[in-house]
Amino acid sequence: MRSARPFFLLIIICLCVFQVMLASAEETVIEPQWPIPDYVKKLLEVASGEVGYTEGEHGWTKYGDWAGDPYCQWCAEFQCWCVDQVDQLYGTALLKNVYPLYSGTNTGRNWFIRAGRYVVRKGQVDDWGYEWLKGSDRFIASGDYIPQPGDWVFFTWTSDTDTDHVALVEYCTFNSESGEITVHVIEGNKPSSVARDVYDINYSRILGYGTVHDVADITMQFGNRGEKVRQLQEKLNYLGYLESELITGAFDNDTVESVRQFQADYQLRASGIANISTQRLIDELTEQKRDLDPNTWQVIDDEDDI
Repeated sequence: MRSARPFFLLIIICLCVFQVMLASAEETVIEPQWPIPDYVKKLLEVASGEVGYTEGEHGWTKYGDWAGDPYCQWCAEFQCWCVDQVDQLYGTALLKNVYPLYSGTNTGRNWFIRAGRYVVRKGQVDDWGYEWLKGSDRFIASGDYIPQPGDWVFFTWTSDTDTDHVALVEYCTFNSESGEITVHVIEGNKPSSVARDVYDINYSRILGYGTVHDVADITMQFGNRGEKVRQLQEKLNYLGYLESELITGAFDNDTVESVRQFQADYQLRASGIANISTQRLIDELTEQKRDLDPNTWQVIDDEDDI
């Protein structure tokens, strides 16, 4: 009598293949909302080539050695090393300009905040305030921002807002059956190698993202410094509320008074804090003035009319 075991084994294999095919059909890659810069493609190529690298004896890594401490916890060092490799291979100048060079807790996140390219997953940004995606009229909630290839994900392993880990976004996927969005990353020190991993977009340990593109605005107040402050000051100057020599990137007393005067002129609460209602009105009035300003018009020759 012929054994039924091979038949049942074949059924099990077919079922496994079917489940894999079904999962693939349910999960699709989310098309990035913004174009992927060439340097991001190069960075992901370099990082992908490092997958599988494992630290040596006593935790030695080439990434830590490159950064000056071969035995350090090396998630940030790995990503900075990858950026440096792109600079060396292609003659770019990404390190310290597009991406930070750092190793300490919060240093990388704070660099992105000053650069005006940080998106919190939910809540407010330490020492700043709440954020909103450009074009939105409400504060960011978890899952609102879908990270883009080349973004950096900052994690915390505790209940506070200090960053304990960082990873590099490859892409995101959407599961049509569950409705879940997952973030696919490459990360160092995982826990002793470079590896790929996947996180739910609402994972509570994700603090936020250092972004490739400028996608969000943030509440600003006295003491804040960075590109977002500079942009605000430039708009206040354009609207006649701040002298050009006071555009410093630092939210100082002069900026507080300029914001307060603007708020008083337009019947907003004169707090001196550049909140969402204040900034949205500043943006609206700036655009209106630019539309009527002949200095901002672009003359385009139409050869067909010549």
